Amino acid sequence: MKFLFPLFLLSNVLCAQTNRYEISFDNAVHHEAVVRGTFPDLKNDTVAFRMSRSSPGRYALHEFAKNVYGFTATDSKGKDLKVLRPDPYQWQVVGHDGTIAIRYTLFANRGGGTYSQVDESHAHLNIPATFMYASSLKDRKIEVDFKVRKDLNWKVATQLPLVSGTTYWAPDLYYFMDSPTEISNFSVREFEVEDHGKKQNVRFVLHHNGTEEELDAYFEKVKKVVLAEREVYGELPAFDYGTYTFLACYIPNASGDGMEHRNSTIVTSTRSLANGGAERNIGTVSHEFFHAWNVERIRPKGLEPFDFEKANMSGALWFAEGFTSYYTSLNLCRAGLISPEAYVEGITGTFNYVWNSPARRFFNPIEMSYQAPFVDAATSVDPVNRENTFISYYSYGSVLGLALDLSLREEKLNLDDFMKFVWNRFGTSETPYTLNNLQQALADYAGSDFADTFFGQYIHKSGMPDYHTLLNAVGVTLKQDPTVPYFGASVALNGDGHGEVSSNPKMGTPAYEAGLDKGNEITAINGQGFPDGQRFSAYIQGLKVGDTLKIVFNRYGVQKETSVVLKSDPSYSLFLSEKEGAKVSKKQLQRRNEWLKTEGE
Repeated sequence: MKFLFPLFLLSNVLCAQTNRYEISFDNAVHHEAVVRGTFPDLKNDTVAFRMSRSSPGRYALHEFAKNVYGFTATDSKGKDLKVLRPDPYQWQVVGHDGTIAIRYTLFANRGGGTYSQVDESHAHLNIPATFMYASSLKDRKIEVDFKVRKDLNWKVATQLPLVSGTTYWAPDLYYFMDSPTEISNFSVREFEVEDHGKKQNVRFVLHHNGTEEELDAYFEKVKKVVLAEREVYGELPAFDYGTYTFLACYIPNASGDGMEHRNSTIVTSTRSLANGGAERNIGTVSHEFFHAWNVERIRPKGLEPFDFEKANMSGALWFAEGFTSYYTSLNLCRAGLISPEAYVEGITGTFNYVWNSPARRFFNPIEMSYQAPFVDAATSVDPVNRENTFISYYSYGSVLGLALDLSLREEKLNLDDFMKFVWNRFGTSETPYTLNNLQQALADYAGSDFADTFFGQYIHKSGMPDYHTLLNAVGVTLKQDPTVPYFGASVALNGDGHGEVSSNPKMGTPAYEAGLDKGNEITAINGQGFPDGQRFSAYIQGLKVGDTLKIVFNRYGVQKETSVVLKSDPSYSLFLSEKEGAKVSKKQLQRRNEWLKTEGE
């Protein structure tokens, strides 16, 4: 979300028209907050207040109005005002005297990047999920007073600039809505980074139940991630107030999530920093901080300006989210937080998901990006066929980012320098880009033929690059095992000693061709009961390619029979070539070291 407000006019802003909010948490034990708002100097007789239907960083609708109740409105003298409800998202207030004061109760109990959570451990606030707004007043300055629970030792952490005490301000509605806030008894660590003679502060706020020593050790990992990602672009973004804030909640009542914002990010997890939690949580830190460049400032035109009243869609999420995903683990490797071996082998699951998906016959990466409003934490009650029709733009873009990086290296170029190129063309000036802009940027960086091939075959179409050759050039082996049997659908024990097909079988797989479908209850295989006490996947691994399974199953209360002929598993393994004794040349090793930024041997 682009912030165009001139910071040097702070003193003038403080005197301008100001909408004021106050939020309190007396009934936090029951997940309630009370929100009050005062809106002065109103000219129109009717003012529409509404809850957002979407949230920065999310692409689906979330209908935050569903958690609001007890709405009232008065004028400056406390007189009750008439309230109309033209739709589920609005409260129209009529007949004021130039000022409207509103009050409502918010129920909030999901601590992640999209919703808000209020309990006696914290008030974790995503602003669109919390505060009503008036679209007609979007250019006004906003002040908000967070009435902290002093009995719980709460403090406030946010990217909003401080006025005094627990009151913060935003120059306009957009910046306010893009400013998540954590209120709790948190701990803080911070360090300075200097670029071009200018120092900026990176602050890590952590609400957790662990020790200060655990936080100290984790913060060292965070610093390594920040510096590794800065290396990709050559500099940090110019944060609006000279500070970037991680708002981390690693507590049992949180929901695992990460959500980027202009000068901050939310990172949440149920995992503590102990017992391997630090190693698992750091990936979200890596992903979300990379968004400070890619998405927040290198921004798809389809997301700018962000619309809080509808789903926001872009065909460039394979780049915005997917390339960010590519760099997520790569930068952990470069920062020394995971080994090259672990990084390469960790690509395997994502690669197989994309490579073996039938969905590429239906949608290219652009069209997969268009699916975001249906899949980005979206909910629906009707069954969908995502196993066959959708590939996450995170994953699709990640493996394309890998291919583009390795392909550029064949030309003695690299993806890091292309990201710098895009940053300098679009990010520093905050000029939203189109897909054509992105293709032209690649043409200007690597040549028209290169760009036309990459976009023509892999973005506008659903082709797959030659990963065998690309990976071999950096001493990585891509290998299948034709002796491993494959069924083609997930099957889970249902509690009755039978197995239930728990996923839509993928097109072309043995289960699909045999006519099995999600929800079918398998009662017998080859005249025997369903394998008891054993995972179905382990049972299949004990068989051979070509084996025939005579399956008895129930569908809608009717017993049926079918035969499944096991095929070879189409999955690949990725690993460093020397792991199986292959000789890696000096050239391959040099290219790998340049890619992973590891020391040569």
